[in-house]
Amino acid sequence: QVQLVESGGGLVQPGGSLRLSCAASGSIFSIAAMRWYRQAPGKQRELVAVITSGSSTNYADAVKGRFTISRDNAKNTVYLQMNSLKPEDTAVYYCDADVRALVQGVLALNEYWGQGTQVTVSS
Repeated sequence: QVQLVESGGGLVQPGGSLRLSCAASGSIFSIAAMRWYRQAPGKQRELVAVITSGSSTNYADAVKGRFTISRDNAKNTVYLQMNSLKPEDTAVYYCDADVRALVQGVLALNEYWGQGTQVTVSS
């Protein structure tokens, strides 16, 4: 089974930085797109950033110029560097990936989610 595990969340002051990591493990053959989402209390989950297998990237308008998504294919890991953080960035951040892996002996492409990591921006 494939697992995605996030790390790097925490409490930071406005204007500060955090780097989130999300490592995929299991019987992985390849990973296509990898994404970061976030969900603030009382709000819907929103897409923050996406990176393709060819490392093309796209960002939500709210984070453009402040956040950077990157990936290390050798480590099956995606990162989110968050700079100039604002209180409105406070949310649980989830990673998500389209993974081609062996599932019960069959190679299949499925979408997997991490468990989420809390980011709180407050003075």
